[in-house]
Amino acid sequence: MSTPTCYSDMDKRWIILYDGYCNLCSSAVQWIVRNDPKRRFTFVPLQHAGGWKELQKVYPGRVMGSTARLSEDTVLLWMEGKLYSRSTAALRIAMKLRFPWPVLGIFLLVPKFIRDPVYNLVARNRVRWFGRRHTCYLP
Repeated sequence: MSTPTCYSDMDKRWIILYDGYCNLCSSAVQWIVRNDPKRRFTFVPLQHAGGWKELQKVYPGRVMGSTARLSEDTVLLWMEGKLYSRSTAALRIAMKLRFPWPVLGIFLLVPKFIRDPVYNLVARNRVRWFGRRHTCYLP
């Protein structure tokens, strides 16, 4: 990751942090790449030695205070100066893709206390259901 030159550029970067060894997560990243013709997203595997630290360095003081917890069970999205996690991150990603995927944004109307348990169920079982890669996937 290169360091942006000004805060307005930093806020325009959309960064997805994901589990690079998870088959489901790697497939999701490939799907996002196929459905993001403008190539607005940058991908950083959570296993990347400096991924999280780099994000903290590029966005000093703005990530450190976040309530989103870094976990391999959680997709994280840094977009427009905010850090999103779990179902909110997944839905906000879908909203920025080509049609028909932005329609999924309607589910943001469903409260997080209902959405996140569904996300957590899949996150807890994803390796058992979809398997794990031997190497970290990088788009």
